[in-house]
Amino acid sequence: MPRRLATLFAAGAFALLAVLGVSSPAFAVTPEQKLSVLSSWTQTSVTSYNAWNSARLNKAAWADYAFDWSTDYCSSSPDNPLGFNFTLSCARHDFGYRNYKAVGQFSANKARVDSAFYEDLKRSCATYNAVVRPACYSLAWTYYQAVKTFGSVAAVQQSDIDRAARMKADAERRAALRG
Repeated sequence: MPRRLATLFAAGAFALLAVLGVSSPAFAVTPEQKLSVLSSWTQTSVTSYNAWNSARLNKAAWADYAFDWSTDYCSSSPDNPLGFNFTLSCARHDFGYRNYKAVGQFSANKARVDSAFYEDLKRSCATYNAVVRPACYSLAWTYYQAVKTFGSVAAVQQSDIDRAARMKADAERRAALRG
């Protein structure tokens, strides 16, 4: 079996073990294996997000990989701007940044980690009422642009949040008048 295929197979097997709540046996993780799992958890898809979140909830099964699970969530920007929950999206973004930096592969993966962040934010927004969803999407775009341009959501300005708050209030007011 080619080396890359074997690494992907191993990552998939350990991901399945984590989903099932079974601990992996202690073994020496190769850098290729660590990068393969890291890559699988930082893609834009909901499958990638769910695999990362499952592992986040069962970190002990991944201890051999020595991942950095620390997070400051959305840095100094609100984790829940206007009541929209961006907490886990920010945590996965931190996970990608911290772990790619630790293995010296940050610059090659930053754009994808930022894109995954934006997709996570949009999926979060999709769970809210259609009336307020545009305000959430506006904030998601603002948070994404901040990390894409500056590498941190700390660059989000209060004026961006105020603009989305006006959008949300206007949408709610129009919905109340119609209803």
